[in-house]
Amino acid sequence: MSTLTRNHNIEHWDAEDVVAWEAGGKDIARRNLIWSVFAEHVGFSIWSIWSVMVLFMPTEKYGIDAAGKFFLMAVPTLVGALLRIPYTVATARFGGRNWTVFSAMLLLIPALLTLYFINQPGTSYTTFLVVAAFAGIGGGNFASSMTNINAFYPQRLKGWALGLNAGGGNIGVPVIQLIGLLVIATLGNEYATLICAIYLVAIAVAGIGAALYMDNLRNQKADLSFMIESLKVPQSWAIAFLYIGTFGSFIGYSFAFGQILQISFKAGGDTAAQAALHAAQIAFIGPLLGSLARPYGGKLADRLGGSKVSLATFAAMMAATVLVIGASTVADGNAGVATGGVMAVLVIGFVALFVLSGIGNGAVTKIIPSVFEAKSKSLDVSPAARSAWSQNTSGALIGFVGAIGALGGVGINLVLRSSYASTNSATTAFWVFLAFYIACAAVTWMVFLRRPSLRSPAGDAVVESAPATPSVVSAGA
Repeated sequence: MSTLTRNHNIEHWDAEDVVAWEAGGKDIARRNLIWSVFAEHVGFSIWSIWSVMVLFMPTEKYGIDAAGKFFLMAVPTLVGALLRIPYTVATARFGGRNWTVFSAMLLLIPALLTLYFINQPGTSYTTFLVVAAFAGIGGGNFASSMTNINAFYPQRLKGWALGLNAGGGNIGVPVIQLIGLLVIATLGNEYATLICAIYLVAIAVAGIGAALYMDNLRNQKADLSFMIESLKVPQSWAIAFLYIGTFGSFIGYSFAFGQILQISFKAGGDTAAQAALHAAQIAFIGPLLGSLARPYGGKLADRLGGSKVSLATFAAMMAATVLVIGASTVADGNAGVATGGVMAVLVIGFVALFVLSGIGNGAVTKIIPSVFEAKSKSLDVSPAARSAWSQNTSGALIGFVGAIGALGGVGINLVLRSSYASTNSATTAFWVFLAFYIACAAVTWMVFLRRPSLRSPAGDAVVESAPATPSVVSAGA
């Protein structure tokens, strides 16, 4: 399976070789997965750090209203989405281990900038936007990590492995929110710098651990040419659209949930400090459960097919959104005040959306390698070349899909900002989200489930013509 040199380079890797996998390959893959998860975890925490920082920024002191805070959280989401495309091809160009070390240490920039500026209320809003934009660096780590782990694992285990890798990374969101809660509850809302200091240590551990325990796969070719090739496959665009509905929901709600809760508590009569504390006590629960659900969504997709699980997930997300709309509408009729029962329904609906988005993340991610494995069967080349083409194109597409999906998080925060700015309520935004989930369910059905006679055994891919053979031959070379 592999030849491992002293400088952590594996010259040849074939995860589909069952004998070599059982003889030690799975241990190598597991070691790389562990440190990939940790580095991505820290990246997600830094990416979402401003969803916590805004809880330490009362409007009376910083002069930034709810609409301004939603936009402040949207900026790192946008930057992270854009960075995912170059981060995807970076692992093939520089090596998974090398890029993980570099991208982890790069997180020192946003952590230090946030540490310096967060306790300066007189700082201009534009400066805060620039500092928040640097936090977007953490959003790129997902793409490189997923592309790298996709290459380490065989097709039969990709759903679980990719789900575990992504889920472990996603947990970075609730972890930093939980740390924020502990700081607010024990020290007050004037110690945001402590959170930054904690993550300076975590960043160092991620970089050193990756340097010591991860490896580069020298036969990994998921570069920009394969990304372009993957986009010639029609289903790729459908997958990207569905990922907006799953991952876009997860990251968008992760950034916005705490702020929505804080607004609701303040409308109920809490002071700014009390509202921040109460919001922090709840906000981390949704992202935590959504992150934990992701690998199980992938595992379920391994067994039932990603498209079937995705369709069921979007149907359930519609129901959860209706629950949130109902609670928000009742609160609107009570001058924006959510009573105990209404607040409970709102939280339950949101937590359900988090869990379902996590399951959907794992399911949609599983569709990607299934599509390209099915399409590779129509290529008139050797089995090794087909496997290489499938692995490289699916790995390249993961980064593109991750970038498009993250834009959904931008959209959620911008729609919420517009809704609050125009109506002083989030209800209109929730109706928009419901309409989008309906569209996602329709796309899942039409693209992946409508023509069962043409689907692959996994039930996820409509097998049509694949790209030209010459590129496949070069991929296997």
